[in-house]
Amino acid sequence: IGKEGRNIKTFERLAGVELLVDEVPQGIVISCFDAVRRAIAKNALELLIKDGRIQPAKIEECIDKAKKEIGVFMRKKGEEAVLACGLLSIPDALIPLIGRLYFRTSYGQNVLDHSVEMAHIAGMLASELGGNVQIAKAGALLHDIGKAVDQETQGSHPEIGHLILKKFNMDEDVAQAALTHHHDKPYNIYSSIAKAADAISASRVGARRDSYEQYVARLEDLEKTASGFAGIEKVYAIQAGRELRIFVKPEE
Repeated sequence: IGKEGRNIKTFERLAGVELLVDEVPQGIVISCFDAVRRAIAKNALELLIKDGRIQPAKIEECIDKAKKEIGVFMRKKGEEAVLACGLLSIPDALIPLIGRLYFRTSYGQNVLDHSVEMAHIAGMLASELGGNVQIAKAGALLHDIGKAVDQETQGSHPEIGHLILKKFNMDEDVAQAALTHHHDKPYNIYSSIAKAADAISASRVGARRDSYEQYVARLEDLEKTASGFAGIEKVYAIQAGRELRIFVKPEE
């Protein structure tokens, strides 16, 4: 802990996480919304404990080392995903962002695994529909790329993903697949393929933790919480509970 908690304060400031020391017996809880920062903090903490010399200079050294290790790990995961999908035209700068999705989950399903699975499904759908298999695969693999940086950038993950892909001069069909894979009216066949592949991968038995009953109960709880406020007329949970649409009584 250090004198007056200086070691913990130094670690929290440099790693951008919160350490909860007394939460669980014989354990330290790392708390942070950003899964990449959590992974860096975990690696750094393991290095510090192994070394035993816990003081500010050593903390900084271990966190720098952990950042480099996680950076290498993300690139490796990105390269593995691109190779698994047979997409060798993906810009090099996008590879670490793809690998970053390894640290994201959606209802317990790993987003990188989900994206790779989607790419294979999208390739099969495109070949049966007479479309371009490479474009369909790329659109599926990169459909959630916005989730890699959505905690650092304003906007929804489809919008962020679209901006990222435009920045790296990706094919417009690939960029539109990222932007419209949740839309009711997809941009074109590749957006429709991405949407269908997303639904197939997410609804596969065992892919996600939410059961139908839990899902409905969660939406009802969200609606109930919102309607508990004064002046609310109707509440609808939409976008799978990611968004609430609220009608108010204006006079109240």
